Formats: sequence, C-alpha cells, structure tokens
Amino acid sequence: MSPTPEAILAQLQATGSAYSEKKPGAREQLLNLAHSLISSLELPSESIQRIGWAGPARAAHCRMAVDLGIFESLKDSGEVDISGKDLAAKAGADETLIARTLKHLAAMNVVAETGADKYVGTPLSNALTEPKYRDGIIYTYDVAGPSFRGLPEYLKSIKASILRMARSKPALLREIQQLHVGVPRRETFVERLVQGFDADTGGNDVLLVDVGGGLGHDLLELKEKHPSLPGKLILQDRPEVISAVSSEGVFEATAHDFFAPQPVKEARAYYLHSVLHDWGDDDCVRILEQLRPAIRSGYSKLLVNEIIVPDRNPTWPVTSMDQIVFVLGAMGERTQARWEAILKRAGFKVVHVYNYEMGSESLIEAELA
Repeated sequence: MSPTPEAILAQLQATGSAYSEKKPGAREQLLNLAHSLISSLELPSESIQRIGWAGPARAAHCRMAVDLGIFESLKDSGEVDISGKDLAAKAGADETLIARTLKHLAAMNVVAETGADKYVGTPLSNALTEPKYRDGIIYTYDVAGPSFRGLPEYLKSIKASILRMARSKPALLREIQQLHVGVPRRETFVERLVQGFDADTGGNDVLLVDVGGGLGHDLLELKEKHPSLPGKLILQDRPEVISAVSSEGVFEATAHDFFAPQPVKEARAYYLHSVLHDWGDDDCVRILEQLRPAIRSGYSKLLVNEIIVPDRNPTWPVTSMDQIVFVLGAMGERTQARWEAILKRAGFKVVHVYNYEMGSESLIEAELA
C-alpha cells in the first residue's frame, strides 16, 4: 500500500531535522520523500502531463539553452536580472522562442523569473555552464533520449529481451560518469589504506592505480581531500583519453588496456570506478583476472566502485542508471550477490562493502581468494 501524503509529510519533518543536523543521507532521503509526495498528490492526468511533455520539454529547452549560450549569459549577468529580449539578442535567436523557453525553464526551476520578462541564473543553470554538466545535458539529450524513445519499438521489432542484444563494445558513458565521480565518503577506509601502505617492501611506492579512470577526476578529488597522501597515484586509460588528461602534478597518467596484464606490480590498491558496469559478466572476469598477477597477497586491495542494486526498494538514481546502461550498452547494474559471484570467478573474495547512507554507489573491497 502506498504511503499517504500525511505519512510522507511526517517523514519529511523528521528527515528535515536530520538534514539540519547534517546527518549523512538526510539530503538524499529528503529528495526521495519529495518525489514520493509529488506522486501521492498528483492526479493521473497531472502525472501524464509531467511525464509526457513537461519533462521532455525541459530537456529540449536545456539542450537549446546550451547551444545558444543562454546559461552563460545569465551567469555573466550575476544577480542583476536580464530580459528575455536581451538574452535573445545575445544568442541571435527569435525573441518569442526564447521568451517561451525561459518561461518553461523558470516553471521547472532551472532558471529564476524575477519579473515580467526578467530572469536570473540559479545554482543549477550556472552549473550547466561547466563542461562536465553541460556535456551531460548534450549527451543525455542526443544519445540517451533517442535510445529510450526507440526502446519500445525496438523490443517489438525483435520480439525478444534487449539483454540478448549482441554489441561489439558497450557504450562509453564518460559524460554521464563525470556527473557522479568521487570515492564514496569513507574517510576511515582511506586512513586504513594509508596506515597499511609500505613503500619499502618490493620497492613499490604506488598507493593507488585508477584503472580505466578517464580524465582522473577521482584522483584529483582524493588528493584534494587528503593532500598528505603518501606514495604515487597512477591513472590508466586508453591512449586517446590519456592524451587529453591534465594531471596538475597530482598523478602519473599512463596508457593501458585493462584487458591486458596490469603492468604496475604490488600497488597498495587497484581501483575501478564505473568500469565494470559497461561490460558483461565474462568480460568483467577477464578484466579482473588481468589484475591478479600484479597483486601482492595480504597487502594489495582491489576496490570496485559501482552501484549495488538493493534486493528491495532501490532509489530512482539506482534504477535510472540501470536503465541508461540498459539502453546504451545492453548491460545492467548488479546486486551484491552478482558482484560477489563475478569476483569469486576472477579469484577474489569480498572483504567489506562500504555503503554511503542513501547514496547510489558503493565501494567493494576485495582481496585475492
């Protein structure tokens, strides 16, 4: 039975107190409860309106605003509001089109309307001027959008599960992955990793190897939070990715194919973030097996940073990421049991699973079996 609006409001009040006290997971729980409250209050006709055209129109208008530099103009204006007419002139676009676009973006809380035909930026619209978020809008609209819209017809045409699709290579979700970079917030784990670090034994002074780590966002964030980390940090990815990396002196960037044997031996930790969910079980085993010869038993750690789908009541960030890898790569997010089975096949055993309260990602710590 679905909870009543009254019950959800009571939960919101309690969770609001937890949020004020800065308790972990309170922010995420408030978001989930807010979505639940909307669903409990909406009429079916309102739900159809939100699903059918309010949301898609917001996505289209955000995509247009990115192309036309609307968000940049709003950000440049700062706290001084700017008219839709002036924004249209700056963009070289039709004034009526921009006026209607801004009205909907304001109604959907992407920008803020301060008066008749007057607008200012919001934290969200300002963030959409940053490359990683701007690229996320482009990618989700241009790639994910058509994939979702074509899914029903595709399934009808093949009369089979999409999970039987054969693709030579899973889709690369770099733009999406940039939206949720970062090691799960487990400060005690980082401290334990450092405490066990031994640069003398075996002559290896590498603390962590980020395998398939893209542009190195996680390593930059890790060093920012822990500036006194000992040892080297190494980033590995394909040559074309590494050529675009700016390490800022924080890590060493090297080209490496994770289907080939791991060249860095006896590092304290080997870390894979949102890498394995792009691949089927057999390929995951192949990737992990390449790490085994490099790992020093009793010392090196294997760290797998991935979404773990709960057996019951997963949150929408979890199910939505499962859907994006579903339509783009014919893959899916996994339960803890499936992760444990994959690691076991590759010769590893799970030592601990770190979960952030209400977070969508988890960190699996494993060792040689």
